[in-house]
Amino acid sequence: MKNQLTERREAADMSQGGLADAVDVTRQTINAIERERYDPSLELAFKLAAFFECHIEDLFDPDLE
Repeated sequence: MKNQLTERREAADMSQGGLADAVDVTRQTINAIERERYDPSLELAFKLAAFFECHIEDLFDPDLE
C-alpha cells in the first residue's frame, strides 16, 4: 500500500525509532511500512494518523483500482 509515512516523519524531524516509540511498535515495523513491505493493522494506522493529526487517508492510499 502506498503511504506518506516517510514524508510525514521527516517533516516532523523524527527518526524511525522515535516514531516507533511514539506508537508502541518496533523500528523495523516502521521501516517495513515505509518501504511498502508491510501494511499496518487498522489499529496501527489509526495510531499513526492520530500521531500526525491527520486522516488515515492522508497517510495511506490503498490503491483500490
